[in-house]
Amino acid sequence: MKRFVKYGLAAMCSVAVMSTAVAQNAPPTPEQQAQQAVETRQALFKLMNFSFAPLAAMLRNRIQFDAALAQKAAERVEFLAPMISDVFQQDTREFKNLKTQARDGIWGSKAEFDAKTQDMIKAAQALTAAAKTGDRAATLKAAGAVGKACGSCHDSFRNE
Repeated sequence: MKRFVKYGLAAMCSVAVMSTAVAQNAPPTPEQQAQQAVETRQALFKLMNFSFAPLAAMLRNRIQFDAALAQKAAERVEFLAPMISDVFQQDTREFKNLKTQARDGIWGSKAEFDAKTQDMIKAAQALTAAAKTGDRAATLKAAGAVGKACGSCHDSFRNE
């Protein structure tokens, strides 16, 4: 009997471990894929916000202009901006239980959304070019343009 309990318990544990492993390797459901898409989008925008924060603080005179910090922030924003279109490839409209600020219009007006994304990319490139000069006025003007590009897209495609 002890032998049965010992080996039976070992067999049951093995089956449980294997079942867990098989479940983890199962392809994600469409809803899980949509949730992952939302999380990826949110992560990108958190990184963009983090990257732009020093420039926003300089624009609001909360911190002194720092050319090196401005350039670093600009380069990060420029690097991240092209990813916006990438993270909105998956249409997540049908999954109403997802927590997202993305409006359904993103996928219904894809050409407009992509145009606004391109405006953001161009503004980010101009910001990096201005920041590389070290010119405070030019850099802050370009940072303001990036803010306007973000706001334009948010006005059309983001729920508050």
